[in-house]
Amino acid sequence: MKSKMNPPNQHCTLQYNWVKETRQLLLRYLSALSPEDLIRPIPSFGNGGSLRDLLVHTANVYQHWIGHIALKTHTVYAKKEDFSNIPEIRDVYREADALIAALLDQQQLMDDNIIFSLNGGQRSTSGFRIFTHVITHEFHHKGQLLSMSRLLGHTPVDTDIIHA
Repeated sequence: MKSKMNPPNQHCTLQYNWVKETRQLLLRYLSALSPEDLIRPIPSFGNGGSLRDLLVHTANVYQHWIGHIALKTHTVYAKKEDFSNIPEIRDVYREADALIAALLDQQQLMDDNIIFSLNGGQRSTSGFRIFTHVITHEFHHKGQLLSMSRLLGHTPVDTDIIHA
């Protein structure tokens, strides 16, 4: 179903710039942690993964929903084992940024139904909903990353979008 209520892409671009600003605060904070803390499993949290694992997962969600589903591009997902530090992780987020830019360049994709398979059935949604999904997903996991760092004994920085 087409929605005539979608904001212009310039608003989405502005919103995504805020997402990137808060991501930079998070990555700057995480880059000050030891490499061992970045990859240390945290058994008491969720699936017992590491900060690195969750960062790569979040980037892969951009790859999947924006690249594979919305833009219909060949998608090569990042493997957590290929990353051992924040500069390397920044590279995979640059790829996510490029995918978002490509999506926002195509107003029709933001408005039109995008058909995809999920749990064995066909679904459809707009590019705008996919955009919303990936940025809210990143913010959900940003909060988890800060909690995980606290479990490792660190004091997280403020990454709220209002303060960025």
